[in-house]
Amino acid sequence: MAGIAAAARDLARVIAGGADLGASAGRNAGGDRQIALDVLADDAFRAALTGTGVRFYASEELDDVALLGEGRLAVAIDPLDGSSNLDVNVSVGTIFGFYPAEADGPASFLRPGRDLLAAGYVIYGPQTALVASFGEGVLRFVLDPAAGAFRLAARDLRVPPCAAEFAINVSNRRRWPHPVRAFVDDCLAGADGPLGRDFNMRWIASLVAEVHRILTRGGVFLYPADARAGYEHGRLRRVYECAPVAWLIEQAGGQATDGADRILDQAAGALHERTPFVFGSADKVAAVAEYHAIPHPETSALFGQRGLFRN
Repeated sequence: MAGIAAAARDLARVIAGGADLGASAGRNAGGDRQIALDVLADDAFRAALTGTGVRFYASEELDDVALLGEGRLAVAIDPLDGSSNLDVNVSVGTIFGFYPAEADGPASFLRPGRDLLAAGYVIYGPQTALVASFGEGVLRFVLDPAAGAFRLAARDLRVPPCAAEFAINVSNRRRWPHPVRAFVDDCLAGADGPLGRDFNMRWIASLVAEVHRILTRGGVFLYPADARAGYEHGRLRRVYECAPVAWLIEQAGGQATDGADRILDQAAGALHERTPFVFGSADKVAAVAEYHAIPHPETSALFGQRGLFRN
């Protein structure tokens, strides 16, 4: 964790300095546009973790697992999540998860998320905060810029159990499977609908910022699969984003699923595999799963035999 904290401190300084690092640097291993700061962040975390007890390093920015040494740990990391939002000054972050290292690199990461030893994120916003769990609750540290150190600010963070907020990109509604449309429509129906209360909608389009908001205020975040090419199995990466976030959210008393089934019970089949992702207050995540359990012919017609949801 010392390596993560040191690299995050330095990265926070670069981001706050306002340097123009948004120039395109091609595409990363997952096919997303890569900017110069993505590459800089990846290089910084890889260097900071070399020689620290980390054996394998798997990054969203790399095609394959990197060997860092002879340690006992394997780190999965999204070095700069949400980097496309830098030009509008929205909070961005780093997501990470620690596994026990196996005999080879891929085997260390292609496993159920429940095997994680620790996970967390850094958010670079009005404050730079490091939020992490080591299997016994969730801690929040805040960067003291003058001292260049993270100070413990809160222990035992909990996702508020009841909250009337949901986050989803509604512009894709026409492409969603029916269970997601039905749930969101019922939220929008407010107190006059079947859920019996008014909801507020949020959508920051920066995963770390969404996680931080839900840890603070509760609610539910949905990034479902949809009918667009390349989105049939969701868009967020199981290894680098969803498993670490799911671990953290569950440690804080929330839930995290692919819409129907628990994320931490699922193993990735490939390093850059994608998955639908729903997380937040336990009651709202459970409600989304109930919508997926209701048979509906439109869901079957939309997704055919892809096995994305129970029909």
